[in-house]
Amino acid sequence: MSILPSTVKALLKSQAYPHKPQKIELGQTQMSFIFLTGEYVYKIKKPVNLGYLDYTTLEKRHFFCQQELELNKRLCPDVYLAVVPITMSLRGAKRLRGEAEANSETPRYARGKLRNLLHVEGQGEAIEYAVKMKQLPQDRMMDVLLPRGQVTLEMVARVAERLMSFHQKAETNQKIAAFGRLNVIRHNCDENFAQTEKYIGTSITAEEYQHIKNYTDNFVDSNASLFDKRVREGRIRDCHGDLHAAHVCFTDEICIYDCIEFNDRFRYSDVASEIAFLAMDLDRYQQAGLSRHLVNTYVELSHDEELLKLLNFYKCYRAYVRGKVESFKLDDPYIPEEEKAKVLTAARSYFQLAESYM
Repeated sequence: MSILPSTVKALLKSQAYPHKPQKIELGQTQMSFIFLTGEYVYKIKKPVNLGYLDYTTLEKRHFFCQQELELNKRLCPDVYLAVVPITMSLRGAKRLRGEAEANSETPRYARGKLRNLLHVEGQGEAIEYAVKMKQLPQDRMMDVLLPRGQVTLEMVARVAERLMSFHQKAETNQKIAAFGRLNVIRHNCDENFAQTEKYIGTSITAEEYQHIKNYTDNFVDSNASLFDKRVREGRIRDCHGDLHAAHVCFTDEICIYDCIEFNDRFRYSDVASEIAFLAMDLDRYQQAGLSRHLVNTYVELSHDEELLKLLNFYKCYRAYVRGKVESFKLDDPYIPEEEKAKVLTAARSYFQLAESYM
């Protein structure tokens, strides 16, 4: 049983919101709490330092909320609305302090009162910040439609077209291009293996770990000229960075949301890596035909045939990253133990998928 922070418990109450929702659902990732209120979604960042991101201060969380808003407007402009404060009124805060001092059970008493003093988009001192979004229809998410067999070749082609157009316009410059150089590719891969050593015997076997590591090292060492050529030809762009099926929604317009805002290194990448990410996830749903159609449509539109030489390498890399991220959740104290059983299954399946691309 996980113990939620008092702020999170307060935001599960209808009176905390200006539109007084009838129902509030809580979702979470390793780095965020997400409050679904029917009309709007409010996303707050956990005060964590995971090495590759640092949300430990209010100022940093505010900054990265702003980054999330601006970057996601590129592919989902009408959904991301604003960064809003979560406030406690000054009068309420003074009253809470005064009453708590007079109470012998101060911490428990204060936590209980806090639940009734927080206001989303309220006046007063900001104690937290949230990204406010329109709530997208869950039944139109790609990861919901895939198991139902409701994603068509035409839908996947539309996603490929959207991504090709996005990548053409995405920023690139000398700084961004440098993230495609061999030393950065090697560093990213080495980091993955270093961060997953502790999960050997839990979510990944020793044999899988060594097999994938050997393949990765050999591919990088053998294809130095190819990586350099991708840099010279401007294939390294400011991409989405986290392009899997759960982040694609088929509304009137295709909304591709929740890009990486916390670390430029994970977003500045070869467009081949971005396409491989979603193609890998389609493979995970045992939709090899859709995966091939996504890649072939993108290659045809972009005239980037060289992407195919990197496809399996980046599919392996992206599946490994997803296995790593799922494994990290096993250490998250806010995720319930019963949910961690599903997390462990997902992590293992991603690592097995990574090995299948060699």
